[in-house]
Amino acid sequence: MFTAPHEYRGMQMALGALMLDLEGLALTDDEKTLITHPHVGGIILFARNFQNVEQVTALVASIRAIRKELIIAVDQEGGRVQRFREGFVKLPPMKTFGDLYATQPDEARQRSYQCGWLMASEVLAVGVDISFAPILDVDCGLSRVIGDRSFHSDPQIAIKLLREFIRGMHDAGMAATGKHFPGHGSVEADSHVAMPVDTRSWAEIEALDLLPFAALARELQGIMPAHVIYSRVDDKPAGFSPFWLQDILRQRLGFDGVIFSDDLSMEGAGAAGSYADRVNAALDAGCDMVLVCNHRAGALEALQALESRGQVPEQRRFAALQGRFHHSWDSLHADANWVLTRDVVRALA
Repeated sequence: MFTAPHEYRGMQMALGALMLDLEGLALTDDEKTLITHPHVGGIILFARNFQNVEQVTALVASIRAIRKELIIAVDQEGGRVQRFREGFVKLPPMKTFGDLYATQPDEARQRSYQCGWLMASEVLAVGVDISFAPILDVDCGLSRVIGDRSFHSDPQIAIKLLREFIRGMHDAGMAATGKHFPGHGSVEADSHVAMPVDTRSWAEIEALDLLPFAALARELQGIMPAHVIYSRVDDKPAGFSPFWLQDILRQRLGFDGVIFSDDLSMEGAGAAGSYADRVNAALDAGCDMVLVCNHRAGALEALQALESRGQVPEQRRFAALQGRFHHSWDSLHADANWVLTRDVVRALA
């Protein structure tokens, strides 16, 4: 276990390259020390870390009291993926907006904006900086892990709805993180438990899955690549591929935000080897921050790898991820716009 040098305690530090998770509803003594490690840059919260609004607000405050600058994140997409539930508005799956678009396109865009604003406003109101949203994956009818998390099977319709959802997030004060680059919707296997391989050509990927990322890259502050091998394009999973992250995402698409690895404890990351190997492969490929979740030994191995590298990530991109906290929970609920938007979103869920 890392022991924090005295000079690290309570001081503002640069953000490190590791985002890790917590065990439960409150920080353990070990976690209070662990998050002071200079190579830790963020915390991701899961459903096990949430009991109610008061508890999660206190948990976030306890993290901030130790290291105010850490990026605190959650997966609060909507539908199947909503970690904070009790007291929060139930969010619909994103396919809801795609289905509505078929008959009422203007209303679908408006409702997508409202859902993005509501989701972000509530998450920010408990002190969390970002939700890893929205999903840019195109639903091709193959991926069960994506499915109704996707806005639409037509990338051009998805782009219209995504743009409004992102605008809602931004208006609430939250950075947007698109996933899973360059697209997870065309493979059947779930990268949480398998190593998906997409055998399509570059031309096929470019004409479908890549379109939302190409259209929206400059509107996003974060992007998370997929643990998928696109075997006719490159032999590495996208999150470990300099071709995908540097040549395509940075150079061709002009993305200048934070590249997050997807969780390095997922089966789809195992192709890179040990946790140290996974960290090094992700950072060498171009990731700015790596996630190691649900595997504390793996997170500690990741920290050892980061200590060996001895590099501090470039800080410029991280600043855009800091939440702009316009509301406390009570003041948000007193806001007439929140009341109106809550009722609209509830009717969709």
